Amino acid sequence: MTAPAASPVRGARRAMIVAVVASLLVASLCGIVALLGGGFGDLQARIVATTLIVAAFGTSALCHLAVVTRAVRALGFAGLAASVVAAGAALWLVWGGDGLLEGDGDGSVLKSLLVATIVAISLAHANLLLLLAERRRTVIRAGLGLTLAAIAVVATMLALPVITDGEVGDSEWYWRWFGVAGIVDALGTIALPVLALVLRGRGHEPAATGTRPASGGNTATRAPAHGTASAGARTDAAEPTAPTAAVTGSDGAGGDGVGSPSTTSDVAPVRIVLDLPADLVARLDAAADGQARDAAALRVLRNALVQD
Repeated sequence: MTAPAASPVRGARRAMIVAVVASLLVASLCGIVALLGGGFGDLQARIVATTLIVAAFGTSALCHLAVVTRAVRALGFAGLAASVVAAGAALWLVWGGDGLLEGDGDGSVLKSLLVATIVAISLAHANLLLLLAERRRTVIRAGLGLTLAAIAVVATMLALPVITDGEVGDSEWYWRWFGVAGIVDALGTIALPVLALVLRGRGHEPAATGTRPASGGNTATRAPAHGTASAGARTDAAEPTAPTAAVTGSDGAGGDGVGSPSTTSDVAPVRIVLDLPADLVARLDAAADGQARDAAALRVLRNALVQD
């Protein structure tokens, strides 16, 4: 089975990682040269500032690229646009004037930088949490919605004073409510990933069948040890039962008879859970050609292992 070609999103992610690492290396080298050489002028300061801006842009872009292949891709592209605006405004302030940060006569570039930075960071935060959007648990969905609302409130309450030159946000209660939204935001950010892991681990324990209904790209198969891959009910040590679908070879390492009953009933089954994106699930269903999805997954896995 040939490996699929690298997608543009994967290439963009790799480019962002390279940009972040390279920028940090350049900034570090400039700092070392300045310390050892005894001179750190305006040019060196601009170079360091530029590399830090590129590193910040690459980091935020990685967060936005995490969702551009999902249903919420619009937020990912919006975050990328905000990151580009913030990086452009920052570079203009660094290189636009005779001195560092002197390229903004009326303050509009600085205001654009602040607003775009708030939007980019908030969307990066939201996009990372949206990776949990496919969870079916009610508590996860409710907590995610509440946290996303808190992120929007925090971003809005930060941007309004910048846009209105301080006319909005001059009261004490304004910042008290901002603190409330910030607490909810922080609580959801910390608790949701942990809660999702705990609930997901519990969800796998009571499973009694080899195939879990998957809407969102989840395919679960059950495979006995010693090279036999199967999908079916869990076998009992006292009363072994044959799985409903298996991949069994003459040497015990797997064969072509996908869907035939397993001849090995004295081994303990293990569970393999594959979390697949929607496009791969569609390709898997096409490869199944009317068979069970778990049987097709086992056939693809066997072919990949044989080629390796």
